[in-house]
Amino acid sequence: MTYPLAATVVDVVADLLADPATAPAGSDAPFSYRQHLAYGPTGIALLHIERAAAEAGSWQRAHDWLAAATRQPFTSGPDSHPFYGAPALAHAVACAAEHLPGAYQRARELLDRQMSADVRRRLTAANRRIDAGHLPELAEFDTIRGLVGYGAYFLRHDPTGADVRAILDYCARLAEPITRDGEVLPGWWTQTGPSGRPDKRFPGGHANSGMAHGIGGVLALLALAARRGTTVSGHRDAIRTILAWLDRWQEETGSSPAWPYWVTRDELRTGRLVPSVPQRPSWCYGTVGIARARQLAALALGDTDGQVEAEAAIVAALTDSAQLKATTDNGLCHGFAGLAHVAARTAADAHPSTAGQLRAAIPPLLSTVCPPGTIPEDMARAVIQDEKAGPGFLNGAAGMALALLTPATTTPPMSAWDSCLLIA
Repeated sequence: MTYPLAATVVDVVADLLADPATAPAGSDAPFSYRQHLAYGPTGIALLHIERAAAEAGSWQRAHDWLAAATRQPFTSGPDSHPFYGAPALAHAVACAAEHLPGAYQRARELLDRQMSADVRRRLTAANRRIDAGHLPELAEFDTIRGLVGYGAYFLRHDPTGADVRAILDYCARLAEPITRDGEVLPGWWTQTGPSGRPDKRFPGGHANSGMAHGIGGVLALLALAARRGTTVSGHRDAIRTILAWLDRWQEETGSSPAWPYWVTRDELRTGRLVPSVPQRPSWCYGTVGIARARQLAALALGDTDGQVEAEAAIVAALTDSAQLKATTDNGLCHGFAGLAHVAARTAADAHPSTAGQLRAAIPPLLSTVCPPGTIPEDMARAVIQDEKAGPGFLNGAAGMALALLTPATTTPPMSAWDSCLLIA
């Protein structure tokens, strides 16, 4: 089944963002964030790469956005990370090189060498930190800024190489507990708040659950690697350790299982979560992203019961009015389009008993993004010009369009654009 209105919105967004020189007002924002995959021109290039790979758009559009992004040098080394600087550019270039190796292979090889050097430097520091018994910072390991983000890149583009294996070794070590001031903490416990900075609201720090900044991303990387046959010593034990932690902190929101965005030191000590209102079930932090990681882990372990439970949790979240009410935008990161995309990815791997329920949850999400009577050009322009959204990848129009592509057309992605999110 296809969803013509959502598919038309994708076409309109791509046309409005066809040329970096003539895109509508509001789309100059990417050049304020030129080096950011989340907001900049490389993220917009991903939309055109995906459409060109599917023969639905022009490769020239992708070239133009990449060219616009690279008119000045990109940051590399310690000041870069998977969503900023040379690694962010590498993700877009590698997606293009999958289809046009002659045009992009040399650039990709140069970027790969720089990223390998970054990984070695980061791993040396991280392993020294573990050896010393210190707690990590979120930016050491998370998907957006840390080693898990680098792992996502190398797992896609060099899945049996030394870099990805070294990162997986590190992830296995990260899952081991740390004793701090007489308390046993999970190895991913950080002393800061979720922003990565000291926060008085988090005395004693926290354990982050999310896909973007927490242990959900680590679990997804370990699971995806195991499914592809790349494993290291302690790999499956680490998966089971993380699953046990998530099981311990699973809660019920009405009739729907959910996971907290994080666990605080007080909650760890009391063994009880502080009651909270229903939260949005987003990719970045919420139940849908965490449950997708759990599904991937269950598939890697051959655990059919765990797989069905994870898939049922996504169905429950996507049909829970309280959680959906907490979702307030249409973006990829934490909006309705992102939920539809993760649901489509999950359904493609789902057990027969839940696959139909997952697919049935998608049309209402698409109707929320594109209600009947929507004028596609007006809707697309409004997103591009919205200060909280804009034209970019993570929260904006390009990411919304990419997220709509798979569920709107029911065709699998042609390029690796969402590998940076660790959902596939």
